[in-house]
Amino acid sequence: MSQFPLQPSTNPDRSILLVGASRGLGHAIAAEFLKKGWSVLGTVRGTGRTQLHDLADEHAGRVEIENLDICDPDQLAALRERLAGRRFDMLFVNAGTANRNPAQTIGEVSTDEFVHIMLTNALGPMRVIESLEGNVSATGLIGVMSSGQGSIANNLSGQRELYRGSKAALNMFMRSFAARQAGTGRPLAVMAPGWIRTALGGDDAPLSIEDSIPKLVDVLLAKQERPGLEYLDYLGRTVPW
Repeated sequence: MSQFPLQPSTNPDRSILLVGASRGLGHAIAAEFLKKGWSVLGTVRGTGRTQLHDLADEHAGRVEIENLDICDPDQLAALRERLAGRRFDMLFVNAGTANRNPAQTIGEVSTDEFVHIMLTNALGPMRVIESLEGNVSATGLIGVMSSGQGSIANNLSGQRELYRGSKAALNMFMRSFAARQAGTGRPLAVMAPGWIRTALGGDDAPLSIEDSIPKLVDVLLAKQERPGLEYLDYLGRTVPW
């Protein structure tokens, strides 16, 4: 149960710009916001049909789809141009990948793989935020999907070193972004969804998407009323940096 009071279950005329919504956690977040009465503009990579397209068919007029690879600055610049003049009540960047062999120590990781993971998990999301923050209302929430494994204080077991490092980097970049936002009244969120059974989380994870994402969305809705940056899990509990 969240430690914070939740917002009403519906919010008509509210909109979220959701980056990375084609499948998995991103698709589930989009579906949950639609249940709560929000409109969704979600991004997908490539031109193929995705689960988000199915949602668009089910919710006519309330789902828009844009193409974006967050690792491609040209695509991001083009999206920014297409969205010129648009305003959203929330921007949430859902992005994450892992190296092919998570058991590798950081010294064993190839340079190419290091660059790819750090670009996808840390630099790419922050480029999106820096580019599209102007499309969010003045007190609208900006958030990113991080991980509990990005917590330096909680790292007592090691393992998944590159993934942990990329999420810790994302957390630090959000701290810097928050410092530049000080005094604006803008709510900022770094979210840890828990260990979930997805392509990334694997079959041994204790949580299903249904266990985590509805609660995570409730935490985001409640966070709208609290300015400043918080690192929270899907139950609304503070995660140590």
